[in-house]
Amino acid sequence: MNILVVGGTRFFGIPMVRKLIADGHDVTLATRGRTPDSFGNTVKRICLDRSDEASIAEALYGRSFDAVIDKIAYSSNDVKRLLDHVDCGKYILMSTSSVYGNIGRGTPESSFEPEKYPLRLCERADFDYGEAKRQAECALVQHYPQQEYAAVRYPVVIGRNDYTGRLKFYADMILSGKPMYVDDAESQISFIDEIGAGEFLAYAAENDVFGAVNGCCRGSISVGEIIGYIEQKTGMKAVLSGNGEAAPYNGYPTYATLDISKAEASGFVFGDVKKAVVETIDGYLGEYSL
Repeated sequence: MNILVVGGTRFFGIPMVRKLIADGHDVTLATRGRTPDSFGNTVKRICLDRSDEASIAEALYGRSFDAVIDKIAYSSNDVKRLLDHVDCGKYILMSTSSVYGNIGRGTPESSFEPEKYPLRLCERADFDYGEAKRQAECALVQHYPQQEYAAVRYPVVIGRNDYTGRLKFYADMILSGKPMYVDDAESQISFIDEIGAGEFLAYAAENDVFGAVNGCCRGSISVGEIIGYIEQKTGMKAVLSGNGEAAPYNGYPTYATLDISKAEASGFVFGDVKKAVVETIDGYLGEYSL
């Protein structure tokens, strides 16, 4: 397949592109050209600024692709600017579980239906992350009803290359003895590891995965379990305090988990969440002299 990847040069975009290359696809990366990559001559490259319609139109003029994987569409205008100027068989939108306003236990894809939600053309800064992503999905299904697509909805992505440092925060705070504020240590959360996140996006481009689809590791884990594992591994105790630094996963409900039966019915098998969390934390702890 001839596949255009918009973004894809960091975090879980890297295993995604590696998988596409390994599967024999003709991959073109579309970026601003500011972030170096390690793919060498195994990919083609074009430069564009996705916030600039003229840049997109010039870079994609006369080109067509079997699939487009768009990792950096954060608003309805992002989607519209791209799809107005690219000819593609299938469009893969990197979406998020944040589109679910009331996420709960085993949240299914039907909990947010972009075809029924009011569309507002917007930029990323116009709304919070979840609403801007809802608008990206709305633009896709309402402006381009004939476009084949998959909107892949992930929860928090974890891994050694996670530049947000959210999971690493817990290791850092425990090992430094600094107090942190955790609002609900028992909240059960879905995660997905960076390898699984990248490879499922590649899989969605290659296979019969259509419409909104959740993706995450099997099972869930609580913040309390994360803290407990770090304590057991290091022999140090977490300092929990209402006056401590707010922990990254505060604000989650008692259950913030996803139903992945649709994705797995297509044939993809996700890994185990506790194994992914433990391996990631072990990698972080390996950076310290314990």
